[in-house]
Amino acid sequence: MTTATTVPAEPAGLRVTTHGLVHIYRSEGHEVAALSGVDLEVGAGEMVGLLGPSGAGKSTLLSLLAGVFRPSAGKVFVGATELSAATPRELDALRARRVSLMLQGAGRNLLPYLTPMENVRFAQRTARRSGRGVELPEPVDVLAGVGLEREVDRPLAELSPGHLQLAALAVAMAARPGLLLADEPTSQLEHAARDLVLERMATLNRDLGTTVVLVTHDPDVASFLPRTITIRDGRVGGEGRSGEEFAVVTPDGFLPLPPHVREDLLPGTLVRFHLVDGQYLLLPETGGAEGVSDV
Repeated sequence: MTTATTVPAEPAGLRVTTHGLVHIYRSEGHEVAALSGVDLEVGAGEMVGLLGPSGAGKSTLLSLLAGVFRPSAGKVFVGATELSAATPRELDALRARRVSLMLQGAGRNLLPYLTPMENVRFAQRTARRSGRGVELPEPVDVLAGVGLEREVDRPLAELSPGHLQLAALAVAMAARPGLLLADEPTSQLEHAARDLVLERMATLNRDLGTTVVLVTHDPDVASFLPRTITIRDGRVGGEGRSGEEFAVVTPDGFLPLPPHVREDLLPGTLVRFHLVDGQYLLLPETGGAEGVSDV
């Protein structure tokens, strides 16, 4: 197998930071806040999942991190670049070489009349035009990295749904980006294909150092990831680390309650916080032993 020498111009993984991120769009003549002050920190080389109910703002956040949308307020940093202040040309160059966005559905990321090899070559052509002067890996090596070395020249119509998603992943990784953004990369896949796609993404994350941020609604996918961030009501509503869920206090002191706590505490419930043996206890105004929750 021929391997081209890759000389990255920047560190492999890109750090992602947002401050007070707000995004408002118009729908049927009304303004709708998709995001209402998102503060987010993803370290270089991390693999993170964005969770939350439909309409919570997950895909909107992903598009903002890719520079596809501009925020209504707040700041977005990818590496040293402030996307919210970048010019269209700077954003185009960043997406061509350093940031890759996988849209939901493999077919939206592939040219149907090209083979996997030709799709990767086409994606690399855009990266080369960015003028960074960085040598890219051979297309066959990119495809081998996702396990498609035997399907490089097969028509897309002959590939299984799982292999199509792997081909889309290869296209996304064609330029060895520092940040991979993936919107529901395992949706509508059977369990075996889903697990294979996740394993390949984790391998690329580990071996290349690429930062990975993916959107998912699948709890099985979430359990695979080392860190998850839950978006609720347009804000960061919680985090999961090593299988344990945490609430996240926002810079303005807002504390979104986990869903199971919200079911017990009706809107308008008065609560008190008490520090006992180093733990804060949340006590509804009704008091008593019942309804006391660790926070």
